Amino acid sequence: MAQLQLKIVSQERQLINEVASSVNVPTTEGEITVLPRHISLFATLQEGIVRYTDTTDTEQMLVISKGFINVDPTNTVTIMIDSAVQAREISTDQAKAAVEAAKQRVSRDTADVEELLRAEAELRYALLQLKVAEQSKRGR
Repeated sequence: MAQLQLKIVSQERQLINEVASSVNVPTTEGEITVLPRHISLFATLQEGIVRYTDTTDTEQMLVISKGFINVDPTNTVTIMIDSAVQAREISTDQAKAAVEAAKQRVSRDTADVEELLRAEAELRYALLQLKVAEQSKRGR
């Protein structure tokens, strides 16, 4: 059976380089699932959750920032993002604390639009981390 070679790379490090049977990503056009023998594709990713099924048929999850996905004819899927965190690296308590801190930043009275947009982005990212932490906790 054909498999995918999944590579996920952030600015800090290579996060994933393993075989997968499917990869689900949040593109700017909507969520897509990549299976073996997928057509070549280059797309823009939005922040969200990447899910993939590993060789043990276990679903793995990562929270990613914006980035890109490239699917080539050799069944290689390369995801390039600014940052990402794997489900196993997320602490539910830390995620809850990050959500509260981000909520406080968003609720501050500020005229600086850029600061408010950064705070809102941090809140969305923290909420995604909390969601993944809770889902992976239930799955264990």
